[in-house]
Amino acid sequence: SDYIIIPKVSSENRKYIPIGILKPTIITNCSALIIPNANLFLFGLMTSAMHMTWTKSVCGRLESRYQYSASIVYNNYPWPQDPSEKQIKSIEEKAQKILDTRVEFPNSSLAELYDPLTMPPALVKAHNELDKAVDLSYRSQAFTSEAKRMEFLFDLYEKYTSDLFTKEKKRKKKNV
Repeated sequence: SDYIIIPKVSSENRKYIPIGILKPTIITNCSALIIPNANLFLFGLMTSAMHMTWTKSVCGRLESRYQYSASIVYNNYPWPQDPSEKQIKSIEEKAQKILDTRVEFPNSSLAELYDPLTMPPALVKAHNELDKAVDLSYRSQAFTSEAKRMEFLFDLYEKYTSDLFTKEKKRKKKNV
């Protein structure tokens, strides 16, 4: 099946890690992580400012570069809680727009497209539209800063994990 590809290490200077969707005929080496059964909704969430805020906050580092990890970043990411069909469709449409915009630059690699100094304006616009759609899948009002996104994500993470380590009290059996 198609799969999402995430470089294990990416420049800290990029606004977005250049995540892609590849066909099963392309073999990935050990310098990247993959998520099988790719879909546009997942791709959209992962290539958004919201996911990048989480990544910057929790990922490991190789020197100062982001070192993406399935166990630390992906598995602990607080995904939107119960997004509506309309929100999912909007994210999918905006994610497809990013892929379509990338195709407009056939002679550029993802590294070139995501260079912070030369990122094409059309790709910047496509990402901004996706960011708005992803933000709306978390809450109805816009985030005013990356710090607000980070605060929101950590609050959501705490909500999702608050009951992980609580033990149920055993009831005493009554003797009859």
